Amino acid sequence: MTPFVYADHAATSPLSPGARAAMLPFFDVEYGNPSGLYAFSQRAKEALEKARAQVAAALNAPADTIFFTSGGTESDNWALQGVAQSPRVKGRHLILSAVEHHAVLHTARHLEKQGWEVTLLPVDAQGMVSPGELEKALRPHTALVSVMLANNEVGTLQPVKELAALAHAAGALFHTDAVQAVGRIPVDVEELRVDLLSLSGHKFGGPRGTGALYIRKGTPIVPLLHGGGQERGRRSGTENVAGIVGMAAALTEAVAHMEEDNARLTALRDRLSATLLAIPRSALTGHPTARLPGTASFTFEAIEGESLVLRLDALGVCASSGSACSSTSLEPSHVLLAMGIPHEIAHGSLRLSLGPRTTEDQVDHIISSVTRVVADLRAMSPLWTG
Repeated sequence: MTPFVYADHAATSPLSPGARAAMLPFFDVEYGNPSGLYAFSQRAKEALEKARAQVAAALNAPADTIFFTSGGTESDNWALQGVAQSPRVKGRHLILSAVEHHAVLHTARHLEKQGWEVTLLPVDAQGMVSPGELEKALRPHTALVSVMLANNEVGTLQPVKELAALAHAAGALFHTDAVQAVGRIPVDVEELRVDLLSLSGHKFGGPRGTGALYIRKGTPIVPLLHGGGQERGRRSGTENVAGIVGMAAALTEAVAHMEEDNARLTALRDRLSATLLAIPRSALTGHPTARLPGTASFTFEAIEGESLVLRLDALGVCASSGSACSSTSLEPSHVLLAMGIPHEIAHGSLRLSLGPRTTEDQVDHIISSVTRVVADLRAMSPLWTG
């Protein structure tokens, strides 16, 4: 029987037991609309506010700075467009890194069409943004800087604290897409001093379709959605109480076990990396140490990433050639290209992202499977010279 090994936690994660248990009553017992005035609905409202406090505690934020959304994409869109449309914002210049998620890059492209000037910060060969590059790009009319906390493809952690300080010194706001980071590494909005932070529930064991945007008090931002005035008038739409409760439970669970989980995941990731890098003409992409505990990304010369992923699937290994959101594209990763990796090598990328349930035996199966598939594909490739 072919084993099943899930190594794509950067794409999504399995629902945690704690999240599932917390959600169940809100499907068919406590199904009240939290906007209602009667006691039945107020129980849903209480659950919603408890969840808000749990998410806030995980980020070291006040509860009234957390606003629930449908996920990371909505949160990113709201952060950029909400600031851009605010009459309190002076200037129409946006700065972001060249390796942002498409939810940020495509929103910036949309703002460009509305007259905004957009500057893309370059990254080094390890996918890191230099504070010096941001300092050079900042202008008197820069309104917002957006740099992700952890990259979704290669796992590199960005120096967000230093970048945010530079943005603030220039009078600009700072947003970070922390979708890959929250629930996986410690995230403290007071330490980072960011003005806006996006997160998504399904990355850390919560249900899909849940997320949040942290908005520091006083940040100029207008609603993206209009309607019934939910979320204190900031984000209209009947709240997904079951999903929000599940997300909060999953995040509380992830934070409680983070230290032990990360120590184990880092050891597994490092063993995986060391073994796969023994394959000739392979390379680790991203920063070797300043990276997410469970993420390892590689390139293999003379290999096509899609073929590698499909062959691994036949051996029971779920992996990715890059971001799950762009898996239907035949173009190489914009992240790898921004890091200076040649087009033909970037095509042979593989992202392996481990999770709390990953075992040593599963890592052994990943190693043997990747080694076998790379050898098989190279044997058929006219590009492989050995």
